[in-house]
Amino acid sequence: MFKQFVAACLAVLCLALPARSQDRSMIVLDGSGSMWGQIDGVAKITIARDTLRDVLAAVPEGNELGLMVYGHRRKGDCADIELAVPAGRGTAGAISDFAAGLKPKGKTPLSAAVKQAAEQMRYTEDKATVILVTDGLETCDADPCALGAMLEETGVDFTAHVVGFGLTAEEGAQVSCLAEETGGRYIEASNAATLGEALTQTVVAVAEPAPVPEAAPQPAPEPEPAITVNLKAHATLSEGGPAYDEKKLRWELTPVDANDKPVGRRAAETYNAAFEADVPAGRYLLFTRFGGVIRERIVELNRDALSEIVVNMDAGLLTLVPKRAADQEGADKAVQVKARNGDVEQAGYGESTFLMPAGDLSLLARHAAAEVTETVTLAAGQSLRHEMIVSTGVVLPHALYSEAGPAIEDNSVNFRYVPAEKPISGKRRQIGANYGSNRYNLPAGDYQVLARLGSVDVEGPLFTVHPNQLTEVTVNLDAGVLHVSAPGGYQIRLLTKDMMTGKERQINAQYGEEFQRVVPAGTYIVDVRYKIDKADVQQQVSVKAGTREEVTVE
Repeated sequence: MFKQFVAACLAVLCLALPARSQDRSMIVLDGSGSMWGQIDGVAKITIARDTLRDVLAAVPEGNELGLMVYGHRRKGDCADIELAVPAGRGTAGAISDFAAGLKPKGKTPLSAAVKQAAEQMRYTEDKATVILVTDGLETCDADPCALGAMLEETGVDFTAHVVGFGLTAEEGAQVSCLAEETGGRYIEASNAATLGEALTQTVVAVAEPAPVPEAAPQPAPEPEPAITVNLKAHATLSEGGPAYDEKKLRWELTPVDANDKPVGRRAAETYNAAFEADVPAGRYLLFTRFGGVIRERIVELNRDALSEIVVNMDAGLLTLVPKRAADQEGADKAVQVKARNGDVEQAGYGESTFLMPAGDLSLLARHAAAEVTETVTLAAGQSLRHEMIVSTGVVLPHALYSEAGPAIEDNSVNFRYVPAEKPISGKRRQIGANYGSNRYNLPAGDYQVLARLGSVDVEGPLFTVHPNQLTEVTVNLDAGVLHVSAPGGYQIRLLTKDMMTGKERQINAQYGEEFQRVVPAGTYIVDVRYKIDKADVQQQVSVKAGTREEVTVE
């Protein structure tokens, strides 16, 4: 049963797209470890492979289709995303072959995978469609809802459809917004029996058009009915306010029983600013949603009379403008913003506009390790623009072997950033860290940089990070490189000797005949051990800062 459902979902999404050269679609397939889970005794990955093969065989030749897969190569890696087959015509065989070899094992970075798929199809320039097939929720600290809003805002004509592999209704609600934000469809496994049959019929109708019947005599025109629809509805943001002209409003009309509980299939549904329907007489649940704002009401409809209904969303439009400094021009796209009112939460990056329920809103802006929380009051029908300042700047670290150089230009140096002031315990909490001379975002404030390379671990200078500014800091490691060659040696140890006690302390050790290490400038003892019947050999060596010292011990 589930296999029929997935087949129908993929088919309708692939085949229902017009086969024009400028229309391109990308399937994003879940290859995470949970795909080994079973449905009716069959692994989900097996269902996916078989279904893809069957559905792709019926894809019209003019359709351009590609495949993006995630979580199939490495465990625990949120960057495990692969463009398996670029979008193009005649790719059905290549997609089927790649899917046949999938071995699920990793995480579920579904948001990053959908974003990469959109970028592969140049969604900011051309019309593009992404079909996400997933059996799990996002596991890589990303927000599918915010991604959907961003893709819709920046895309030319972008649509994302989401197919849920065995997700519960609660789980489905966490990913359905990706489709809803872009005007796409979310299809749940819970409706497999009836929805699968309906979608299969739709696919057959699209893939195999019925032959044109022979012309028949035209009957005499009948009188037009008195009404063509018996329901018209629109939404407002406040009582008595103007119609809310938002074409992505979600409308659903579902029959209800004597207890006003939904029964059966939806009688009508659409995305549009206004809603019209022609349905049998009876009681219905009218559902209206945009973003996280949902309104429901029971309506009584007559077959021969028009009911006109106004839905008050009791909401307002909130625009958050995050900045890293008060004098920064425009919003900063790297800053994440969130707004919450009760169970309704919206999130995005950079300047973001949300429809939120009227009332007191909790706001959050986050960048790097800094975050700011505020509270504002939003009235029904109000459009509120609000700036949030997250004071962060950028540090660019550098490392030198000595004051005279040379500089360390690769990414081998580990830089850590701690508060400049030490607490009474002497232990400071690390605020951030990175490798190499690369820019790193930090909250504005006073810091000290620590640097580690090889056996060298030093405290660098104090520095200050200013909001939305770049600060460069240089650390002198006061170190050099020691290379030891010991022909026939089994183990090479590097020791220091306490001048007061005469005790030796091991700095580092390495098995084999070669040893190389970055060490602080100073004098050391090289201790070589042999497997053969030969006594250990010790040799003193001095290392100068900024130089390479090579010694041979025999």
